[in-house]
Amino acid sequence: MVFILVLIYSILFSATSYSGTISPSTDDTKHIEFGSKFKYVLKIIGQYQNDDLFFGSAVAISPNYILTAAHIVDKSKGCFIDYNNKVYSVNKVIQHPNFKNNDFDCNDIAILILDNSLDLDIYPKLYNTNDEVGRICYMSGFGLTGDFNTGFHKDDGKRRAGSNIIDKIEKNMLICSPSLESDKTELEFLIAGGDSGGGLFINNKLAGINSCLFARDKKGDASYGDESGHTRISYHIEWIENTIKETQNAQKKK
Repeated sequence: MVFILVLIYSILFSATSYSGTISPSTDDTKHIEFGSKFKYVLKIIGQYQNDDLFFGSAVAISPNYILTAAHIVDKSKGCFIDYNNKVYSVNKVIQHPNFKNNDFDCNDIAILILDNSLDLDIYPKLYNTNDEVGRICYMSGFGLTGDFNTGFHKDDGKRRAGSNIIDKIEKNMLICSPSLESDKTELEFLIAGGDSGGGLFINNKLAGINSCLFARDKKGDASYGDESGHTRISYHIEWIENTIKETQNAQKKK
């Protein structure tokens, strides 16, 4: 079976944004309500070097450190985090040194350092074990929305969240797919355009960064038959922690 890889950031042609596809039998308001619990999943907006505007999602792991997908911020000339209608400028972007854009890349991850601190009351811990396959997970982001029959087609700018089961690990990426009605989780969900950089969580810990879709039908619309790819945190936890320590030590020396 041939799959087409779809990177799921979005170019801004308007001021609106979007969020994940769901089971056609589930009330969408449940996903919006569930999404409100993931306050550390934030919206990122910026501008590329060619002046195109972009948006995606990101996950705050501390007041000044954010994780997102590297392909979102690749070749950007500036970006900021939108939280509670306030703008938090990104002072520094650190892409994984082995990241390669436009490829099936397990290194699709970047660390953002903010100028000013966020004031969230909780930040997720990082998932550090290698037992992800078969576990129920929860995904959240500001991506395109619709259901598994139609694919994404709605635009309302709301954060959504839902559940899935990690099917497998391929090239150190976590892979999920929408289940049929008889096998679905309670709030079955798949990421879509604009969800890139958002999070996949296991037991309230950040286990993956939303990265891409694999489409059998070559549409990449997060419908039945598509799969989602998530950059694996347990594979990168040493790089994340060491990079944060290095930047903190460098800041202390100034």
